[in-house]
Amino acid sequence: MTELIEEVVGKNGLLVAFLFVGIIMWLSFLISSRLTKSKIPGVAIAVFAGLCLALLGDKKGIADIPLFAGMALMGGAMLRDFSVVATAMGADLEKIKQAGLAGAVSLVVGVTFSFFLGVIIAYFMGYSDVISLTTIGAGACTYIVGPVTGGALGASSEVMAISIATGVVKTLVATVATPLVARFIGLNNPHSAVVFGGLIGTTSGVAAGLASTDPKLVPYGAMTATFYTGLGCLLCPSVFYFLVRSLM
Repeated sequence: MTELIEEVVGKNGLLVAFLFVGIIMWLSFLISSRLTKSKIPGVAIAVFAGLCLALLGDKKGIADIPLFAGMALMGGAMLRDFSVVATAMGADLEKIKQAGLAGAVSLVVGVTFSFFLGVIIAYFMGYSDVISLTTIGAGACTYIVGPVTGGALGASSEVMAISIATGVVKTLVATVATPLVARFIGLNNPHSAVVFGGLIGTTSGVAAGLASTDPKLVPYGAMTATFYTGLGCLLCPSVFYFLVRSLM
């Protein structure tokens, strides 16, 4: 029986991964509705569960366990990028144009504010060299910008890990806090969602937070949040690095 299960799983790893993630999502939303009265979004619980499960493996997380080997493909760059593109395709171009200058300004302000806030935090953590400060500051933008910047500048693995952790914390905060503050900041229309995505930037956090607020807003926030990552990868290892070096 064990050999049969291993054979079936080996040939259908991706399907098993989808089934496993589906179960996690179902349990997360059940916990959200029953235990927290939906005050904590199910998506946030699912993200936290995923991070905990990642600790079970080694380099590839839970995908190192043969039974869940399909998670490596499901969680890889190909399906991630496909999801981002598929989400963006649901946006109305005319409504995006209406955001216009506000959307562009939110991107610049969002990346700049997050970066220098991260630099300040890194400085008070005891880091003083320019490469470490820049890498951790980039991680405060998103957990993708951090390692990209660290790799370009030659940062140590310890600093790159801190930058990723910083970005993950930001994602979790965005996921949980978005539905809680949406009413107070007027986050109830495509225009505000575009600006919000540009200010916060972490695509997964913005998408999850908006999904808990109003699923119709997800494409608009995800659109500028995706641009945010690209802008961060462009500015952090170049312009911002030289700015930090001049300041230090």
